[in-house]
Amino acid sequence: MNTEKILWGSHDGKDCYLITLTNGDLSASFTNYGGAAVSLFTPDKNGEKGDILLGYDTLEGYVNGKSCQGALIGRYANRIGGAKFTLNGEEIKIAANDNGVNHLHGGNIGFDKKVWEVKAVGVNNAPFVTFAYTSPDGEENYPGTVKLEVTYTLYEDSLSIAYEAVSDKDTVMNFTNHSYFNLACGGNILDHTAKIYADKYTPVDELLIPTGEIADVKGTPFDFTVQKRIGEDMDNGRLPGGYDHNYVLGTSFESRMAAEIYCPKSGRLMTVYTDMPAIQFYIGGGITEEPGKNGGKLFKNAGLCLESQYCPDTPNQPNFKPSCVYKAGEKYSSKTTYKFTVK
Repeated sequence: MNTEKILWGSHDGKDCYLITLTNGDLSASFTNYGGAAVSLFTPDKNGEKGDILLGYDTLEGYVNGKSCQGALIGRYANRIGGAKFTLNGEEIKIAANDNGVNHLHGGNIGFDKKVWEVKAVGVNNAPFVTFAYTSPDGEENYPGTVKLEVTYTLYEDSLSIAYEAVSDKDTVMNFTNHSYFNLACGGNILDHTAKIYADKYTPVDELLIPTGEIADVKGTPFDFTVQKRIGEDMDNGRLPGGYDHNYVLGTSFESRMAAEIYCPKSGRLMTVYTDMPAIQFYIGGGITEEPGKNGGKLFKNAGLCLESQYCPDTPNQPNFKPSCVYKAGEKYSSKTTYKFTVK
């Protein structure tokens, strides 16, 4: 087990680092620009290690990137309809940075475009890095000064992401990580198979804002209760546009198995555990072609995201439980783990 921290460049006069954690067969790199996961090397069924994350070779790639590669997202991950919500009887208007009418991933300059503090790098029972960011009262028009710490810990078979935050005013909070996984380390992910441990999802309108319904997945293209090829219902015409949908895991904050992704080509199996009430399954349909890693290019469906979260638009949807409103001084705490095996 070891850690390495090197200067990777600078942004807005602030130093940006590349921190690499190694533990057994796994190694992962992170940068404090956007708090992003830059790489994650895991072995395939033949023992050959490969990077299963999409992303960029340079800091400039992350600065200029359009798809939140590997980044930490906040203050509110996913969408808020109408770019507004009501808190304590007051209507709060936030940036309409999604189709000009809705709010997405924290606004015009979300946490994915901030330089975070590298608070700690070290080894306890496993190597870890902790990033910290203080979001001032009124940033992107959200109320309250929020102090957030996110710790990545690399175990011999898994990567965990732990979030802790507190606000000095009542506010809404919803954080996630936006890593794109490709367990084949190349090509698209449509031949990966998925199992999602949820029998409910939240239907959306044409702009991907929830209708307020919590619907059964049974009998729909959204049913992944049994392992299914991701591209199956895209190829047969039932859902040609693919997936960018929220699955409801429960209403408690108990840790649970949320999803499994398997790549027959590499034999890699990724299992996701989280204590958040929902998870967004997104297969990169909105990725536009841009330079990627090793001289390659990013493209549509090149990777998939499993973003643990509150349901999208929860501030405007009283039917969505639990609430994402945190009182002043109330602690936000969550943990999501991605476990890697082969079969």
